[in-house]
Amino acid sequence: MALKNKKENFSEWYTELVSESGAHLADIRYGIQGAIVETPWAVKIIRAFEAMFEKEVEADGHEPMLFPSIVPEAYIKKEKEHVAGFAPELYWVTEGGGKKLDEKFYLRPTGESQIFPMYSIWLRSWNQLPLKRYQSRISVFRFETTTRPYLRGREFNFFECHDIFATHEEALTQIKHDMSYCENVIHKRLGLPFIFVRRPQWDKFAGAVDTYGAETIVDGKVNTVTSTHDFGQKFAKAYEIKFTDKTENKQFGWQTTLGPGIIRIMAGLIGIHGDNYGLVLPFEIAPVQIVIVPVFFEKNISAVDKKCKELGKTLQEKNYRVKYDDSENTAGWKFNEWEMKGVPIRIEVGPREVKEKNLTLVRRDTKQKEVIREKDLDKKIISLSNDILKNITKKAETELKNSITDAKTFADLKKIIETKRGIIRAPFCSIDFDGQKCADKLQNELSVKVRGTLFNKNEKASGKCIVCGKPAKHIVYVAKSY
Repeated sequence: MALKNKKENFSEWYTELVSESGAHLADIRYGIQGAIVETPWAVKIIRAFEAMFEKEVEADGHEPMLFPSIVPEAYIKKEKEHVAGFAPELYWVTEGGGKKLDEKFYLRPTGESQIFPMYSIWLRSWNQLPLKRYQSRISVFRFETTTRPYLRGREFNFFECHDIFATHEEALTQIKHDMSYCENVIHKRLGLPFIFVRRPQWDKFAGAVDTYGAETIVDGKVNTVTSTHDFGQKFAKAYEIKFTDKTENKQFGWQTTLGPGIIRIMAGLIGIHGDNYGLVLPFEIAPVQIVIVPVFFEKNISAVDKKCKELGKTLQEKNYRVKYDDSENTAGWKFNEWEMKGVPIRIEVGPREVKEKNLTLVRRDTKQKEVIREKDLDKKIISLSNDILKNITKKAETELKNSITDAKTFADLKKIIETKRGIIRAPFCSIDFDGQKCADKLQNELSVKVRGTLFNKNEKASGKCIVCGKPAKHIVYVAKSY
């Protein structure tokens, strides 16, 4: 069973794959818009790459913590930009036990306003620095007007690191570490390439000095899979986060925050790697890495069944996640079902395989079939798992590269947006606030946003701003976004 054609109608394809197909990642019939019920298959995928992030940040000195979901109203009011930025999205709780509360509170949209009041209590001395903490596998709540599973929601899975340093230089170094976490997990292990950009000043996180984002491309639009923020000392001063330095003087801390977009990464796995037959998963995160499907006629059932069970037990003992599908469904039905779920390797066992001590292997990414000797299975699984990741990564890298187009004029940019979409690289007057009018024109007339400048590469600007015609100071990346 095939899905809608991904290239011809991505929106219907995505909806069908997420909530209607055999992959069945989310049930959207819950009684609140933007609050989805995630199925066991989806949860296992997400937990797998969440664990990768946890391992990355803990290796770099972060320790776990866990805060309540409810936050006193007074906490968010301490930083003016922050409250202004998040006020339209807040969910307020005003009653409890049938009575009006003396002080209303809100459900966290992100962690700064709940965590930083506690940091002001915990931090006392320079020898506690750097202070690096994170919380994961939590929910945040935002009143989004437009929702879509794994792209925008009103309650969704969240991961955040909150760090304090003695100097700004250390904080800026942490941002490079944040980028390395994302490179190691999102690109190298999940096969999702991105560009890492510094946001324009008008589009940074509420209360930040600077914001940086990792941008993937899904159906011609950018999907931000992580954000990291340089807070400078703005939140430290608002929340009185101070430490006594080596000379016994009080100093404000320098802070950063990292937020890998857990649901956005999931959307990337679905939208970038998926095809007309369903999910395509990297071997490392697949809930079932290998499915064994018997192919037999009535008289061959016993021998084939015995071989499948032996094979499944052997692979499980080697710590592979294996499923022997001995259901009463036809072999063709089983093939389609496990392809839809994105299982990386399928092993087919029939009378001929039993007799000849062979196995038929099918890799999910290319659907290529290969007959191997049973004794070569261990080496072949390792080889295939690596090859599948390399292949889907290379394919995604090519799509990202091909999606980036240069524009020299407003007319160029308009034509690209109308015919190709993707990411447009263009000369621009400024990513400081004096360039905001040009950005507003792009958004109002073409529905595209200035995403920012490359963080890890200094691209020299030349020519004139594509909007106002003034000398360009920056090369920016422009795109439609989710």
